[in-house]
Amino acid sequence: MATNKPVEVPRNFKLLEEYEIGIGVKPGLPGDGSVSYGLEREDDMTLSNWNCTIFGPQGTTFEGRILSLKLICGKDYPRVPPTVKFVSKVNMNIVDSRNGTILPACRGYQEWANKCTIAQLLMSIHAEMSAPANRRLPQPPEDTTW
Repeated sequence: MATNKPVEVPRNFKLLEEYEIGIGVKPGLPGDGSVSYGLEREDDMTLSNWNCTIFGPQGTTFEGRILSLKLICGKDYPRVPPTVKFVSKVNMNIVDSRNGTILPACRGYQEWANKCTIAQLLMSIHAEMSAPANRRLPQPPEDTTW
């Protein structure tokens, strides 16, 4: 008897596709080039640890800044979203001010589903920078880190 349960792509297949998109081998990176990502180590066979970059949006206190993040895809990815933490120190309402971790209030986390991608999550963080609650917040000096 057939069920209408959606097909779940295995974790490593999904992450390999995201890796290929992130390094530009495969098209599909959304947006205007304001986010990028790749594996922390090329020999990471589990495809778990990622370095990410977000370019600060124009017209905000993030403008002209290149912000670094770390992203970890756990064993339950994509059912469970990755953990994201800013390396660059920022002031935002979706960032834990003690350690730079993205909080559950982030829209990308709230809307997370199996079909979501690392790029979409990074784009949601980029969009949060332009939100009224964040766009004018004073920022720490540029080269400070958590």
